[in-house]
Amino acid sequence: MNKNIVVAIDGYSSCGKSTLAKALAKKLHFIYVDSGAMYRAVALYFLRNNIDVHNHEQIVEALKNIHLNFHSRDYQTHITLNDEEVSDEIRLMPVSDKVSEIAAIHEVRKEMVKQQQRMGHSKNIVMDGRDIGTTVFPNATVKIFMTADPKVRAERRYKEIVGKNPEITLEDVFENLAHRDYQDTTREESPLVRADDAIILDNTELTPAEQLEFALDKVRPFAL
Repeated sequence: MNKNIVVAIDGYSSCGKSTLAKALAKKLHFIYVDSGAMYRAVALYFLRNNIDVHNHEQIVEALKNIHLNFHSRDYQTHITLNDEEVSDEIRLMPVSDKVSEIAAIHEVRKEMVKQQQRMGHSKNIVMDGRDIGTTVFPNATVKIFMTADPKVRAERRYKEIVGKNPEITLEDVFENLAHRDYQDTTREESPLVRADDAIILDNTELTPAEQLEFALDKVRPFAL
């Protein structure tokens, strides 16, 4: 390979972006970078430390104290916040309710994009998020934009989190996703849009294996 390969996977919440990105990275022996987990970890730090999202000084100071890292264990990618494993906690509803608002903050996005770009400059990576193919890596080797029926997305998300949030209802999850879609697509800072050269992957009726094969077909020519 002449240069490192970057696969950018963008799309709406609960479309299975991370499931596909992890499987693709494992199959190709690339590094998987979960950008969404990075923003969730920042949201968790803000919640824990009562950071006022409207206070510029507090935000800037908080970001100086946030150190994120990824590591692999049992073929799974885990994220640490200041050396603390937070992979499970960042998936709980308090973080889900806040993450889109916090991810829209200019200072937060600037810092996370800087960290993400650093990860992709020297390794073959698969990164998923909402602005990877438009802002983080506009020259990514392959760009995939994922979408699915909102009801199907809500059902998938509900099944994923009900075990850890037994009080949650399907309606709660559907409303949360609708709210996040609105925030993600209307924010001023790097809104969720499909890059002109991104390949659309609607996985409403696809199995994980089928969507993986779809993505492999697009990346294989560059990975040979």
